[in-house]
Amino acid sequence: MNEVKTSPIQVPAAKIQFLPEDRAWIAERIQEVLASGHLTLGKYGAEFEEKFARFCGVRHAVAVSSGTSSLEIILRALEVQGKDVLVSTNTFFATAAAVVHAGGNPVFVDMDPESFGVRPVDVTAALTPRTAGLVVVHIGGVVSRRMPELVELAQRNGLWLVEDAAHAHGSSFGGVGAGAFGIAGSFSFYPTKVMTSAEGGMIVTNDGRIAQEARIYRDQGKASFTQNAHIRMGYNWRMSEPHAIIGVRHLERLPAMIAGRQRIAAVYDAGLRGFEGLAPLLVPERGVNNYYKYIAILKDRTGRTALKALLRERYGVSLAGEVYEEPLHRQPVFEKYARRPLPVSEDLCARHICLPIYSGMMEDEAHYVLSAVKEALG
Repeated sequence: MNEVKTSPIQVPAAKIQFLPEDRAWIAERIQEVLASGHLTLGKYGAEFEEKFARFCGVRHAVAVSSGTSSLEIILRALEVQGKDVLVSTNTFFATAAAVVHAGGNPVFVDMDPESFGVRPVDVTAALTPRTAGLVVVHIGGVVSRRMPELVELAQRNGLWLVEDAAHAHGSSFGGVGAGAFGIAGSFSFYPTKVMTSAEGGMIVTNDGRIAQEARIYRDQGKASFTQNAHIRMGYNWRMSEPHAIIGVRHLERLPAMIAGRQRIAAVYDAGLRGFEGLAPLLVPERGVNNYYKYIAILKDRTGRTALKALLRERYGVSLAGEVYEEPLHRQPVFEKYARRPLPVSEDLCARHICLPIYSGMMEDEAHYVLSAVKEALG
């Protein structure tokens, strides 16, 4: 066996960017809240909510402990107990798990090969007499051109539509931002996301009742922060002030960070035009992608594991995680909810890759990734 030579160049799958001035700004304000002793549900949390709602173009934003909790809170407010909720099968565990934890039954929908979202025809086929609504996921930051159709389909059938926008901070279609299409949207600020608060999530909505319910649920189901009158079966889903401070600063940086990712994506777009075995997932016309992931589809299903290992070991290029490696209807924990094969997701989940992309990435790094991928596929 030939010895694999390790490349002196290393391109990580992802990287968090906090500029020196950001770190100083954050540290100063964390010192402030530590001195005050007001460490949760304070002024920085309120500022983060106000600025994020404005950024998304909605009336209300409620900061919580994670993207997972934001989904569950929304679904609890929508009273899904005993009801069916349609969920794209190519999403993270938390999307379907939130349905289960809120008392609902996830019904998996096959994916749209054009956007990695869902198609109206597949949503219609998955409807049941117990369907209450659907959770649409903006995979990799791509907001499907079918979103207006999906909104209309939901309204026509008396259903609600919730957006899992964990990947999609700043993404949009037709001038409407992710999180503003449905009755409510859920965002994650986990460290791998385009922007972060270290840990945390955000509920966005134009519905005042959902916003009010979310504030109750996140604080142990209490009617207010100042009294122990518990009126909902809530949980500790609060966001701390230090986390909110980090989120406020990264939100200010978000437009510049997205622009940087878009520059790297443009390098990839141009470079992949000559590839025969790999094609990018295209952004729809009138769409804006934040490029949380840069998704590319392999011609063949076999060899992805070996390709990733070769890129990492010989070229120092780490590919980002798939979206997703295995669809949820084939995950052991959701077996009892799987009703039928979903062939599009079973195919595309097995033959896509995500090229490295992150804030602060240099264009020469992107060119190096392209050359490495071309040689590895050659």
